[in-house]
Amino acid sequence: GSELEEKASPGDLINGAPIVVLINGGSASASEIVAGALQDHHRALVLGTQSFGKGSVQTVIPMKNKRGIKLTTSLYYTPSGRSIQATGIIPDITVHRLNVEGDKDEDFNSLYLREEDLQNHLNTDNAKKQAPAPETTKNNAVGLFSKIGDTPKDAENDAPLYKTDFQLYEALNILKSLERQQAR
Repeated sequence: GSELEEKASPGDLINGAPIVVLINGGSASASEIVAGALQDHHRALVLGTQSFGKGSVQTVIPMKNKRGIKLTTSLYYTPSGRSIQATGIIPDITVHRLNVEGDKDEDFNSLYLREEDLQNHLNTDNAKKQAPAPETTKNNAVGLFSKIGDTPKDAENDAPLYKTDFQLYEALNILKSLERQQAR
């Protein structure tokens, strides 16, 4: 087998400004590679829920009689050597999508299939090495922003952001905290 390794150039175009990367079960393939690399290098906090786990490339080799062979030709790894396949990226801070208004609870994460849920998915031994996901944050969204200042609004419907996208709301809250720490 051949190995292909990509390296980044030194430097930081945003001069060390804090970064929060949002992921969920819909984050797959290239987005998982980027999130995992930023996480490995401690350059960004990864927030949300576990990603899909699409860490492989399959190539179909056509055969006679409308048959083919599906051959795994690549596996994706983060810079520290973690395989993305089937396990995905586990966020540093787990924040589920929430309905803050108290309407009927829905498990939004069940909307996403992950690579490991698919029949005959490619297994790696990465699952044993990956640490369990941290506990879900339980911050009171309304109280949190009343301490910081104005509650951000959703641009499309002018609703408070914590009601329409709680994960983004939490990411912005963390960025504000990190900015304040850097300013000291």
